[in-house]
Amino acid sequence: MHTLALEEQGMLREIPWAIPANWPLDLRSPNGTWVGIAARARILIVNTELLPDEDQRPTSVMDLINPQWKDNCAIAEPLFGTTSTHFAVIDSEMGKEKAAEFFLAVKENAQVVSGNKQVAQMVSSGQCAFGLTDTDDALIEIDSGLPVAIVFPDQGEDQPGTLRIPNTVSTLKNSPNPNAAVLLANYLASEDIEGKLAMGASGQFPIRPNHPQESRALKGQEVKWRRVDFAKAAQRWPELAKELRILFRGGK
Repeated sequence: MHTLALEEQGMLREIPWAIPANWPLDLRSPNGTWVGIAARARILIVNTELLPDEDQRPTSVMDLINPQWKDNCAIAEPLFGTTSTHFAVIDSEMGKEKAAEFFLAVKENAQVVSGNKQVAQMVSSGQCAFGLTDTDDALIEIDSGLPVAIVFPDQGEDQPGTLRIPNTVSTLKNSPNPNAAVLLANYLASEDIEGKLAMGASGQFPIRPNHPQESRALKGQEVKWRRVDFAKAAQRWPELAKELRILFRGGK
């Protein structure tokens, strides 16, 4: 959303991108000012000892408000990072009133902690059964040999799919080295870099269509990705941020 704010303020430069024409439209600027690469997925991390039966595990972000999981699920405070982006997307898709009801229900049903890493640690230590976090934070717990698994939420036919939040690459207007900036931007958006990030510790998800390397977090799974209007979500964020701060911090 910060990249979109820079674009809105006219601070980014349109450049010639060396990317395929079928790059996902929701992960690039229609003005040619930025490109999304190597995304993280917003997933549910579950404790496999507390929930050994896969059929009993939560499957949707909406499970955060299910009374069955009262105080047994966790979420990061949605004022910063990917959780703030996730809430902005939910708000833009649900509408202000329905989203406000959902956010209040989340606050009352889930344990709210400081960040995504803390969510993953709460689950891996058995302090709650599941939580909403990012794939990179979940992979840290998995790599440590702790009893957790990743669930890609909302995969049903009538569900929106799993949200992926990309890294973004852009160049600033009036930068001192404009030609080098274009070369660097396209290098970062290259197949090679996305492949390295996919196999790296964070297990990023390549955006490039038909990329030969899948994220190590996938393990052969097919995932239904959520299509998002990030620009719409970003436009509402300044107002929504104030509302969320009042809800989760009492305005502090």
